[in-house]
Amino acid sequence: MSARLVWRVARLTAIRDETATARTLVLTVPDWPGHLAGQHVDVRLTAEDGYSTQRSYSIASAADGETVELTVQQVPDGEVSPYLGEVLSIGDPVELRGPVGGYFAWRPESTAPVLLIAGGSGIVPLMAMIRARRAAGSRVPFRLIYSVRTPHDIYYADELRMRARDDAGLDVAYAFTRAVPDGWPSPPRRLGVAEVNTHGWPADFEPECFICGPTGFVETVADILVALGHDPQRVRTERFGPSGA
Repeated sequence: MSARLVWRVARLTAIRDETATARTLVLTVPDWPGHLAGQHVDVRLTAEDGYSTQRSYSIASAADGETVELTVQQVPDGEVSPYLGEVLSIGDPVELRGPVGGYFAWRPESTAPVLLIAGGSGIVPLMAMIRARRAAGSRVPFRLIYSVRTPHDIYYADELRMRARDDAGLDVAYAFTRAVPDGWPSPPRRLGVAEVNTHGWPADFEPECFICGPTGFVETVADILVALGHDPQRVRTERFGPSGA
């Protein structure tokens, strides 16, 4: 095991509701070594009888001392997310190990344009990249395409609105699959070639592309990018179970 991959006892210091079924946990992690935007952590829960279980969660925050933020989507009948979302209280401890991963990560020293495409809760590691860009004072142009079921399912809605307004070089576009806001110019539909071509970067700009979401979503979007001429080596993917946009 790497010296960095040790279990640490974090404590919950704040909670923010993101949607009706997702909330952000703000944790203080002693001796946290720092992380890259896009990395994840393992969270372990242990019952009084010794039973233990763990899950991986993407980090939602940019590196900031000993603070780590995780946004947890409640999974019906889940084993870990109900505890994190409903039981864990301010001041409670939770075991955490990481950061893990380095492939699906954005580094502030990179100068290539960035295309972020999220499906549902797949926005979490991509939001960390947007936050890391701002924290670094980077001027690298970012474009985010965010596919969600309805307007009520948008994570970080107020912050994304603010960053799209205030962070020069950041563009945010949405695709709604089940219900659209009043006045939206098109009916709900799944993200397709037209949206990716319109709101993404042209392939000849050679952007770094990060896609995160349910497996089917990620595979479809990756295929679209390759069909549009993007170098597969510059298309990085992170996927999870079948639920999402």
